[in-house]
Amino acid sequence: MSAIRALMRTLLCCVVLAVLGAAQLVFAEEDADFDISSPAIMSLKKSMANRFTQLRPHLDAGVIGLTHEGIVALRDAATIDVKALLALDALLVEENKDRATLYREIARANNRPEWESDLRATFAKRWISRLPAGWFYRDEKGQWVKK
Repeated sequence: MSAIRALMRTLLCCVVLAVLGAAQLVFAEEDADFDISSPAIMSLKKSMANRFTQLRPHLDAGVIGLTHEGIVALRDAATIDVKALLALDALLVEENKDRATLYREIARANNRPEWESDLRATFAKRWISRLPAGWFYRDEKGQWVKK
């Protein structure tokens, strides 16, 4: 009987340790350093800042907008010609590639790569909350909303 109790106690300890370990992997916004920097993060931010001058007119015109997934997406292509649309699409691909890498690098710099999707969601919420009036964002229901 004492062997069974010892085994049960060991199993209970393993379960408690597993639960405590899993709890430490849970994303906590207050624990994340959103302003953390590294050479990779600085390079991504510079690239995004340089590209913003090309994206801004399209954001101002409502052609593109931010999404709740933390990317920039095409909203209304009706106001631009095909050549401009192709150039804009290339910009969006580069911007969203940099955004995905930025979220990954910030998670990595925080020593929490498992936080990447949570960081993406948090950044999306922050960026949407700071949008200027007149810009668009796509909400969780897939609807475009004018700020």
